[in-house]
Amino acid sequence: MKIGIDKIGFYTPHLYVDMNELAVARDVEPEKFTIGIGQDEMAIAPITQDPVTLAANAALNILDEEDVSKIDFVMFGTETGIDHSKSAGVYVHHLLGLNPSARTIELKQACYGATAAIQLAKGHIALNPESKVLVLASDIARYGLQTPGEVTQGAGAVALIISADPKIMVLENEQAYVTKDIMDFWRPTYSDIAFVDGKFSNDQYLAFFNTVWAQYKEKANKNIEDFAAICYHLPYTKMGLKALRTILEEGEERTQERLQENFQLSTKYSRKVGNIYTASLYLGLLSLLEMNENLQAGERIGLFSYGSGAVGEFFSGVLQPNYRDYLIVEKHQELFANRKRVTVAEYEEIFTESLPTDGSTVEFETVNDPAAICLTGITEHMRQYLNKSEHSE
Repeated sequence: MKIGIDKIGFYTPHLYVDMNELAVARDVEPEKFTIGIGQDEMAIAPITQDPVTLAANAALNILDEEDVSKIDFVMFGTETGIDHSKSAGVYVHHLLGLNPSARTIELKQACYGATAAIQLAKGHIALNPESKVLVLASDIARYGLQTPGEVTQGAGAVALIISADPKIMVLENEQAYVTKDIMDFWRPTYSDIAFVDGKFSNDQYLAFFNTVWAQYKEKANKNIEDFAAICYHLPYTKMGLKALRTILEEGEERTQERLQENFQLSTKYSRKVGNIYTASLYLGLLSLLEMNENLQAGERIGLFSYGSGAVGEFFSGVLQPNYRDYLIVEKHQELFANRKRVTVAEYEEIFTESLPTDGSTVEFETVNDPAAICLTGITEHMRQYLNKSEHSE
């Protein structure tokens, strides 16, 4: 049975800050951000957007009536969950009006959570071929103002429908994965910002990639020549390039050129959004598929997932006939085109806004947020959400 990605959608907030302006404000040479880190813009989540709304908005763009009726499993990968007990996926399940006869869970392992969800979804589909699984990857990366990690912040979500006989990509069964208890990046429950050992994390990212790449080649009996492209988890876009460069010499010159060109295309969206943790790998995949019109059915895409702490995995997918017919390129281009650039001062003001931590009632005005699904406030310790599309019918 062929199982894989049937649909894929993306959402990011309507606000962003230009990295050149942020660099000037931080008394840093702009090239350090735009070239050294590889980021041009950074998405900013207003107070009316959280991981739930980002995921719901991403899914809203790809669902049709058949999907709504057939989705019987919702898996939400995130490392910025909003509740220690209740799955963020349950909120999305309600906001999208999905089939009540469904399982819904949240998965956590840093930036690896969505990959774990996809692999679990494959098992569910194998047992239930008529089912569809909604995998959500949604995060808001925060390190704090004027911190070393500030330049690698971001906000956004990717939604994927996993099914049998997928229209976009069949996920192959060979995978390689590794787990090791390390402290390269973590966020204790008492902190709303992450802690990171930057150099150590970079070194471990590369080490994990090379480990699973070697394991994958042996398991799958494949080599670098078998890939049209390799997509990477992108905490910042230069990180993926560093990993790719460690294996380029394994291929012929034309292969090296192809992989480097396709890597750059896979970073186009991330350069505009920033780090979105669990969704970063899949935003890279989406960017590649939408930016490269020359990829052909039958070509293989490699995927490297890394979640600090740490878990790494390498797996692959094969593009399906007419896959481009099932991408929503225009919607995503419109999403970027309609964003609003804010000043550094405005960004800092938005960043410092926060929800009450004592359960106090608060209401937010959502008229300035163009998203269909928004956070409208908190009442008696409960977050309140609004799906504007339901109220406009």
